[in-house]
Amino acid sequence: MQVQQVPIQFVHTAWPKVEGFIAAALDYSQGECTVEQAKVRVSDGRWVLYVAVNEENEVKGAACVEFNNMPNDRVAFVVAIGGRLMTNQDTWGQFTSLLKANGATEVQGAARESIARLWTRYGFTEKYRIVGVKL
Repeated sequence: MQVQQVPIQFVHTAWPKVEGFIAAALDYSQGECTVEQAKVRVSDGRWVLYVAVNEENEVKGAACVEFNNMPNDRVAFVVAIGGRLMTNQDTWGQFTSLLKANGATEVQGAARESIARLWTRYGFTEKYRIVGVKL
């Protein structure tokens, strides 16, 4: 499996191949973002799209990442991830190398409990829990 960043000029041709993965991930966002809104954010450059492809160049996973410059770090925040992107140390290493190439010094993500447990194998620790209420 190979992890690649999708250049912004190819987002619209790649989107039909990744839409299902992103939509499935956003099912857990409690309506905070729709797959259509995610496409807009990726296509206008606010989020970066990453894909995992197999030897036949078939997309097997995808992630949307938002980069934020914080006082002490450039954070790659995983907004949505679905499919088989971070399934082993090799793909995780490829993914983090691409994030570092974009200047990231830290990776964060909002995750439900099961994913938070899964991501501990890649060194993630819980920093805080995000909760919200509509006003």
